[in-house]
Amino acid sequence: MISVHYSDLLQAFEFVSFGSPYSHSAYISRATGEIFWESELMEEDEELPEDIGDPDKYITLPHKNEFDLGKRLVLRFCAGELSDEDYDKVEDIFTRKGAYARYKNLLESRGLLEAWYKYEEAETEAALREWAEEEGLKIVETADEPPA
Repeated sequence: MISVHYSDLLQAFEFVSFGSPYSHSAYISRATGEIFWESELMEEDEELPEDIGDPDKYITLPHKNEFDLGKRLVLRFCAGELSDEDYDKVEDIFTRKGAYARYKNLLESRGLLEAWYKYEEAETEAALREWAEEEGLKIVETADEPPA
């Protein structure tokens, strides 16, 4: 079983999830646990292994939308925290561009922004840990523990 530091895994996941799906990618070597990064928007600083697309050798990190950590996560949070009227506002907010900024402004006005951040962080961590386990990755918690 390959080990990866949770902080490295989270950083790579956030990189992949930044922007639209497939504009950024990250891969974990099944042999070493090393993480490779790729982006359509950046100049290639480091050369990727030629066999990076081989699923037997590399695990491709998913985008947050594959875990329902986008709009659906927002709506799950809002269902438990907001009035029906505010929930409807949030649904409307997410029909246009710039939704997250307006959503966060609404939460801030209701005193719920910190609760949202904690909820989002916990749900992301749970989804990422479940995914890692399914992929056969062992998550190492601290920098004191070297990945295998």
